Amino acid sequence: MAGDLEAASEAYRAALQRVQDGLAEVASARADVPKVRERLATAIVTAYRDGQRVGEIARVAGYGREQVRRILRAAGVEPGDTGSVDA
Repeated sequence: MAGDLEAASEAYRAALQRVQDGLAEVASARADVPKVRERLATAIVTAYRDGQRVGEIARVAGYGREQVRRILRAAGVEPGDTGSVDA
């Protein structure tokens, strides 16, 4: 009986620790999101200026075409002025 209680208590403490570790990892990942998002936006603009099509950029980035166009406009690049745009 006592061995069962100790094993269950230890399993519970271990599970709580895993939750705490997971929360710390989530907080760290959330803190990285703005930096990584900015890096992705810069790469999108560079790819577009290098001649990649909006559709291809969207596929690789995991964004929709309109989101890619928004990112380009925010960077001062009007889709259609530099590079190719697919409808």
